[in-house]
Amino acid sequence: MILEKIKAIIVDQLGVKPSEIEIETNLMKDLEADSLDAVEIILAIEDEYSIEIPDDDAEQFQTVGDLVNYVEARI
Repeated sequence: MILEKIKAIIVDQLGVKPSEIEIETNLMKDLEADSLDAVEIILAIEDEYSIEIPDDDAEQFQTVGDLVNYVEARI
C-alpha cells in the first residue's frame, strides 16, 4: 500500500511510467531526479502521510525502498 502511494507520487512528480519504478529503483540514477524533484517528492510524502521528514534524513534517501521503509517506520 505504501509502495503504491509512493510510486504514484513519483509518477506525478517526475512524469515517469509506473512500470519504471521498483523498490530498488534509484531516484537520481535510474529516474534522473534532480535535487528539486527530490524535495518535491519529500514534500508530497510529508503531506500524504502527515509526517515531517528532517533534511538530514531526506538527504539519505536514494532508492524507492528507502522512502517506503522510512514511511513504514513512522506511521
